[in-house]
Amino acid sequence: MPGYNLSNVQLDLLKSPDKENHGWYLSLMAPNEKGPSYAWLDPSRLYCHQQALQDCIEDLLQPFKTDQIDLVAGIDAMGFILGAAIATRLERGFLAIRKAGHLCVKTYSQSYVDYSGKEKIMEVRTDAIKPGVRVLLVDQWIETGGTMRAAIKLVEEQGGVVAGVATICIEDSDGGRWVRENYKCSDCVPEDLRSQFNGHFLKSFNEFYNP
Repeated sequence: MPGYNLSNVQLDLLKSPDKENHGWYLSLMAPNEKGPSYAWLDPSRLYCHQQALQDCIEDLLQPFKTDQIDLVAGIDAMGFILGAAIATRLERGFLAIRKAGHLCVKTYSQSYVDYSGKEKIMEVRTDAIKPGVRVLLVDQWIETGGTMRAAIKLVEEQGGVVAGVATICIEDSDGGRWVRENYKCSDCVPEDLRSQFNGHFLKSFNEFYNP
């Protein structure tokens, strides 16, 4: 992949965001330049921009404005960023759903296969989710849906209720469709950009390669 100079990319957008354009901040995300063993883009660049992060959170919460949410759970690791920010915005507690081996307390565990095809185990502490607690699950991205399905199982097997799923993008994969069909979902992708996300290349990447 060609390199790019972050200091020169889209400076006009960073200075003057078009807030009237839903999802304007998505063009701040950076393309992968390290090869196929990495995700195809880096969404975290938009978190560096205060207004972008704020608008992203507001867009994700829009479908849940009148819903009861008792607890926000973020999925290890990038889901911690959006999840904690959303929990703060809602004035709710935050629960970290972790990859195996990081929690030093009793846990429930669930195996899964992530977007890269690797088998992993997810864990959550046993004392946070009580029967009937309504949990908003947050992750940065849903590609194949395996990670989110594992998190859903961890919540429901403890008697919790998945109030919804919020993530920057839910791709049109079998797993992504399953999540959308079975749970109330929110993502930030306008329909006119959906095909670019499913194709794993955004037109906005051209600005990075030709600043």
